[in-house]
Amino acid sequence: MASFSFGAGNARKLATIPLYAVGRLATLLIPRSHGEWVFGCGAGIGDGALALWRAAAADRQRAVWLVSSAREARDAAALGIPSIPKRSIRGFWRTARARVIVVTHGFGDVNRYAVSGGFVVQLWHGIPLKRIGLDSPATLRLPRGLARLRGLAFVSRLLAAMYRGAAQRIHILPAASHLVRGRLESAFGLPGSRVPVTGDPRVDVLSRGSATERRSLARAAIDAACARLDPGARLVLYAPTWRDGAPDPAVPTPEEWREIVEVLTRNDAVMLVRSHPLGAGEYVPPFPTDRVQALGSDLVADVTPLLPGVDALVTDYSSLIFDAALVPLPVVLLAPDVEAYARDRGFYGTYRDVGGDDAARQWSDAAIQLGGVLGDSAEHERRVEISRAISERVHAYRDGGNTARVYRSILAGSGLHPTKGNR
Repeated sequence: MASFSFGAGNARKLATIPLYAVGRLATLLIPRSHGEWVFGCGAGIGDGALALWRAAAADRQRAVWLVSSAREARDAAALGIPSIPKRSIRGFWRTARARVIVVTHGFGDVNRYAVSGGFVVQLWHGIPLKRIGLDSPATLRLPRGLARLRGLAFVSRLLAAMYRGAAQRIHILPAASHLVRGRLESAFGLPGSRVPVTGDPRVDVLSRGSATERRSLARAAIDAACARLDPGARLVLYAPTWRDGAPDPAVPTPEEWREIVEVLTRNDAVMLVRSHPLGAGEYVPPFPTDRVQALGSDLVADVTPLLPGVDALVTDYSSLIFDAALVPLPVVLLAPDVEAYARDRGFYGTYRDVGGDDAARQWSDAAIQLGGVLGDSAEHERRVEISRAISERVHAYRDGGNTARVYRSILAGSGLHPTKGNR
């Protein structure tokens, strides 16, 4: 069952308007410390926030990570990162005092009521294929229980104003390329000056070191997370995207499970299922097999560094399509509800711009395509070339220096300087 939907989130946002007002008043009275940073990430200790944390820590900036669970606190401690609960009084205070506030999903990554007045860095969490923010009708959706309010225009206008007002607090929103920059400017209603083309810090890990080193490190991390994994098996990552609380139409039928496992067995492969952190599907075969294993966010918070360790990606509308292009990986697209998804969320461009004519509509076709990727070297290379072409379109930089460029942009924009020992 999904753990979040836009409708439920918007209902909470409307209910907590008084808290936002109190927080705004408090941040007008609490002076911000010139050199303090706070970090948060909706997916846990990872993503672009972790990459930027390491750059700030190397420069000896004073920073703390705001966590939402005991698991996040443990993960932070394991990496030597000081943390405090974001919903606590201390979390409010540190957010209100921080000069620089780093998030990847939204202001709820830190203490959302104390963001006003800080220098906000929104790293986002992937290159958008589906429309996001103000470009998506789903963003302003209300839950079914409040359907009677949908006819009240002021509710929609109020939500839109809140989103636009929140977006205007963002000072830096890094873009992977000029193509992506246009999408982010539109989705957040920001001028180009706040959306610099620096590259995305979260994907630096896919460009640093040699391909052999990246694959070795990624495969070791996968092996550590999946106890039953055969060290010699090829790996297929399946990553369905979030359906905003709706059921996932791509969950295989029993017959489709047999077809999938037959292809995996024939090619000595294992499929790792990565459901979206905000949703879940019943991706469990109705018979015992080691050919399908879970790789959820409970096992690995950030899947991006693991991409060099897999041999193929199966997905629908996930931004992993663009991340995988940096490896580059062959991709099989499975989009059973593409027309409905286009109406509900919309795409930047068309789905065909990414999927071409190859996108499968059901698992039977996707399994055949996957068999071709795993068993036919020419088909494997054809799809790798498609990924390379996608990478050329959406990634301006492939040098592992995105984080450094973002860090320099923050220092320049916020008026901060490198610490004395790291000028």
